[in-house]
Amino acid sequence: MKIVITGAGGLIGWHAAARLHAVNCAARFKGAEAPFDVVALDHASMDDPICLRAALQDANAVLHFAGVNRASDADVESGNPAIAETLVQACRDLGVKPHIVYANSTHAASDTPYGRSKRRAGEVLAGLGGRYTNLILPHIFGECARPRYNNVTATFIEAIIAGQRPQVNPDGRVALLHAGEAAQVAIDAVLNAVMGDLAPAPRPIAVPELLDKIAGFHDDYLNNIFPDLRDAFDLQVFNSYRAALYPAGFPRPLKLNTDPRGSLFEAVKGGGGGQTFLSWTAPGVTRGEHFHLHKVERFLVLQGEARIQIRRVLGDQVWEYHVKGDAPAPVDMPTLHTHNITNTGHTPLLTLFWTHDLFDPAAPDTYADPVVKA
Repeated sequence: MKIVITGAGGLIGWHAAARLHAVNCAARFKGAEAPFDVVALDHASMDDPICLRAALQDANAVLHFAGVNRASDADVESGNPAIAETLVQACRDLGVKPHIVYANSTHAASDTPYGRSKRRAGEVLAGLGGRYTNLILPHIFGECARPRYNNVTATFIEAIIAGQRPQVNPDGRVALLHAGEAAQVAIDAVLNAVMGDLAPAPRPIAVPELLDKIAGFHDDYLNNIFPDLRDAFDLQVFNSYRAALYPAGFPRPLKLNTDPRGSLFEAVKGGGGGQTFLSWTAPGVTRGEHFHLHKVERFLVLQGEARIQIRRVLGDQVWEYHVKGDAPAPVDMPTLHTHNITNTGHTPLLTLFWTHDLFDPAAPDTYADPVVKA
């Protein structure tokens, strides 16, 4: 199935591309053919008629996440319908009617430049005919969201990490939905041929409560304590916070208590449960080469020397961390980032691995993807 993603460089677009990539990775790991041909379009590609038409040729679906939300009132009001018209006209020129899933907004019902713009864009897209899904979204948050860009969660996370405490409206409230959830609803709409209005249920939360939650996560994490992660929303916010710590926030040295009897340190605290396991790795051998959508995972070298590599899914930059067992310093794997660990020493490498939940072979949340691209 060929799926085109517009606005692929944005938050929901990247999460959607990453999830489709995860399904392809899982299929290839089993020796099967990848089920999705994913074409990711950024703004430049949308503006290039040749590129746009090539993407739409034989496309089964378009996840339309491209849009304008920060500009003058006039540019916002005209921008979203113009992008929609460009997409629809390209489809008409090719004589194709892919299933269009449009990332609309709860603000589309309001009489504002942005609201009118989103509403009109939806009307243009629906006018193509064929399958059309109007995905009505609230405030979106998630890993790798841009702070100070219409994203209160990312803005709070950035401020808290920097040691700041933003002033907030004590009566303010926000309805939040994780970008991965929004992306999955869009993907499922295509796979199940769901049309019409779709409005995923958000998590309503007071703005001061959201700020306190992030600040609490940060305070605990600085003390090597994982919060209780059994609530799905808390896990999503915590994973968004952890992703913002990279690349400078790791490794995280642990306090080593040493006396004549030997040494002691606390490897993992909190998390609400989870699973711990140990592994020996021979010199020169690499483990991992995979990523997770939800799982919180800690790598802690206890003996030997290792290199840990991490790359954002679908990205190119690779971060490297060198760790040793005689100076315990964990590296916690951010979700939606593929990672590995290599024994760079001359002796066996002993590593402690911890995850926040129990491994489920039926749903491992593990997607094979090499960190260093071939």
